[in-house]
Amino acid sequence: MTEMREITAAVAREQGAPFAIETAKIAAPGPGEVLVRIVAVGVCHTDIIVRDQYYPVPLPAVLGHEGSGVVEATGAGVAAVAPGDHVVLSFASCGVCNPCLSGHPAHCADFFGLNFGGGRKDGSTATCDAHGHVLHDHFFGQSSFGSFAIAQERNVVKVAKDAPLELLGPLGCGIQTGAGAVLRAMKVPAGASFAAFGSGAVGLSAIMAARVAGATKIIAVDVTPSRLELALELGATHVVNSRQTDPVAAIQEITGGGADFTLESSGRPEVLRQAIDALTILGTCGIVGAPKLGTEAKFDVNMVMVPGKRIMGIVEGDAVPQVFIPELIALHAQGRFPFDRLVRFYDFADINQAVSDSENGKTIKPILRLPA
Repeated sequence: MTEMREITAAVAREQGAPFAIETAKIAAPGPGEVLVRIVAVGVCHTDIIVRDQYYPVPLPAVLGHEGSGVVEATGAGVAAVAPGDHVVLSFASCGVCNPCLSGHPAHCADFFGLNFGGGRKDGSTATCDAHGHVLHDHFFGQSSFGSFAIAQERNVVKVAKDAPLELLGPLGCGIQTGAGAVLRAMKVPAGASFAAFGSGAVGLSAIMAARVAGATKIIAVDVTPSRLELALELGATHVVNSRQTDPVAAIQEITGGGADFTLESSGRPEVLRQAIDALTILGTCGIVGAPKLGTEAKFDVNMVMVPGKRIMGIVEGDAVPQVFIPELIALHAQGRFPFDRLVRFYDFADINQAVSDSENGKTIKPILRLPA
């Protein structure tokens, strides 16, 4: 039997219930796998909606998918990293389907199974609780709400040892999603106009990226004044409080007819409609907000078809993490992508407080620090 290592993990046992801090066990890495000692892990909206079963990940499970840490051991065949390397963990992909082979691993043909299936592709798991009962894992190819995580070589990103490791985990999902939507998926050019519908971690990352891209009108739409104030500090040229003002009319006035690009990150169908309506002729709306499976949205077909508007689904910023995450780290080091402004640190034991603060808007991006 494979030797098991004792770990501390935050376990989601029942739909909507608080995470339970438990002693658990994790197996040694198998072929192509990497065992990572987690230093810190971000809390993402997707962790919360999976806890609440918007997506049917089997429970009980160890969630967490914005981990950063140090490689502890590697399985057979792993060449990209070695014990002692500092790494950021990102999403899982198969590496052999057409999207993966053409540079779009975030749209992997098996994305849902690999990231939300609750285990390896063959159905096996690496984690069990103190009584030997299965804990579903491999969430986003990592399950990093624990002191150790098993990842795949494909979703481990080596980073420089002088980079601020405990800060970097959210680059694996939320920050990558917003920035990649602008810089990779939609390829917002210099001089363009851009509006972010939602100014959470994803929307604010998109705003910072739009500034890096050279967009000249950058509009933040939200209902929280403090987030709109921060958006102005991070690169927005205009802000719209959609509780007080019709955002479509406001954006059309600011841009002189509509935005070249919009990004919807709230997951609300009615906000998606606004993001589409706010586009100019030949404009593009990117969708990154994640509602419950089966959610449908309405739009005026002729008002999309005639002006040639485009609606684009985007996962993980359509980025290749091993390329894009080091670029974001370099931009941060230059002071051009200050995503640290979004972050508040919590002790791992305070995970439920971090989740609550994220849900009520008190904290934009919580990061949990694991005990040394």
